[in-house]
Amino acid sequence: MLPVLLTALVFYLVCGIGYFGFRRPCYSHLRHTISELGEDGAPHRRAVSWGLFFPVGAGLLLGAFMADTSALRGLLLCLGTGYVIAAVFPCDVGSPSSGSAKQAVHNLGGAVEYIGGIFFLYQAQKALLFQAVVPANVQLGLLTGCLLALSVPGFPGRGLVQRVAEVLLFGQALWLSIN
Repeated sequence: MLPVLLTALVFYLVCGIGYFGFRRPCYSHLRHTISELGEDGAPHRRAVSWGLFFPVGAGLLLGAFMADTSALRGLLLCLGTGYVIAAVFPCDVGSPSSGSAKQAVHNLGGAVEYIGGIFFLYQAQKALLFQAVVPANVQLGLLTGCLLALSVPGFPGRGLVQRVAEVLLFGQALWLSIN
């Protein structure tokens, strides 16, 4: 049941990001973060926050209760917390590394998602996908590099880097739910 839930959530999230990115003028999936789809003043802010981020986050939190290992449970809790916080505390314009108090909480949610995700993937490193091709320490290093690149103000590839991190986190969560 959990793999089906996670597959549905990933499909919904990818479709939602694609849809809202297409609907937002001048939005670039390579330059802009996912959070910027729901930033203050965005044309579809409420739909992104409450129709995309919140249901995905709530679904991930539900999935955490269905997980059969503590590493997967922790990973899903971190991912779900990040998305729920993104829904409740939309980012400031441009999703800066500093800004309003709301932006600080938003960034804290992102830290829970990414730092917590790295921690729990480390706990499950022997079970990670692609172990034979890309060792766990390399995968975790890539995630850490993505996190560092995301925190660099004005980094032109923030959107691409974030999507790589999301694919790694969600892909591993799905893989861990199957195995």
